[in-house]
Amino acid sequence: MGRLAFAARLLSIIMAAIILLLLSLSYLRNTEPALNTEHNRPPALVRKIQRNGPQTPIEVEQPFALKAPRTDVMLVTPWLAPIIWEGSFDQKLLDATYKPLNFTIGMTLFAVAKYTRFLKPFLESAEKHFMQGYRVNYYIFTDIPEQVPRVELKPGRSVVVFNTVKYSRWQEISLRRMEIINKHIMNKSIREVDYLYCLDVDLIFTNHYGAETFAPLVAVLHPGYFNILRNKFPYERRPESQAYVPKDHGHFYYIAAMFGGTLNNIVDVTAACHQALQVDKVNGIEAAWQEESHLNKYLVTNMPHKILSMEYLCNSEAPTPASVKVCRFSTVKKNHAEIRAQK
Repeated sequence: MGRLAFAARLLSIIMAAIILLLLSLSYLRNTEPALNTEHNRPPALVRKIQRNGPQTPIEVEQPFALKAPRTDVMLVTPWLAPIIWEGSFDQKLLDATYKPLNFTIGMTLFAVAKYTRFLKPFLESAEKHFMQGYRVNYYIFTDIPEQVPRVELKPGRSVVVFNTVKYSRWQEISLRRMEIINKHIMNKSIREVDYLYCLDVDLIFTNHYGAETFAPLVAVLHPGYFNILRNKFPYERRPESQAYVPKDHGHFYYIAAMFGGTLNNIVDVTAACHQALQVDKVNGIEAAWQEESHLNKYLVTNMPHKILSMEYLCNSEAPTPASVKVCRFSTVKKNHAEIRAQK
């Protein structure tokens, strides 16, 4: 009996050990990272680098931690977003990093009524300076498609025209732009791009405008309000508006003539601004600067990942600040009253 009892006890110990081993293996399988799941996949940028293989090292000027490239301007915001100025980036290094990834860049332009006259100079200047070496899709929204000019485009670049309606007031174009951009992203007419830039058409490129602007969400400092106290910013100050910003809030004032980012972020920006605009409309309120007021309200709490200095939107009718070493994108002289008039 003693031998049988010993054998039974030994068998119980072995079975218990096997059960513990199986439970341990099951736990490890459930807690190990699922390397093939979407959640654990590397970011899109990393995946593109992996697919394109290792990048060839290039010679660049050595940076020094104790030597700032610029000391006359702010280079990083309090939330650690870079502010892009001439001298703060290495164009050669950025192109060597990003061009092999074959990004496609999208750009939305609204050319309604008399604003079609700006399309030709805009597109011609973009072909000289905007995202050189990248694929670019120009998405043009117009009520007069026959006035979209034929401009010679570089390989990999295209113009896509969408019909839109003519509005009774010029402000309506501003009020509806967020809705229209969001709609075309959501219905997949604008889907085949890695970054999307939303620009005004009555502007012109005058110098390099490239990969240094890539970010999930990017905004541009307004050339008229970059060096004043925030209580003087032209934010919407009426509390009843969805665009309301108190006088002691905000960081910078951004211009709505250019903002951009990845599609997901542009969806969020345009959806939030459109919804806020709709609420204001129901309540009989129009924000001081239409979509620009709502964009600035959004960016107060959803700070951009990167900010472009006034180099990226200069005012051609005002003195150039000493801090602006290069003007890359500029307003053009025009008769605002004549352009905005219905006849």
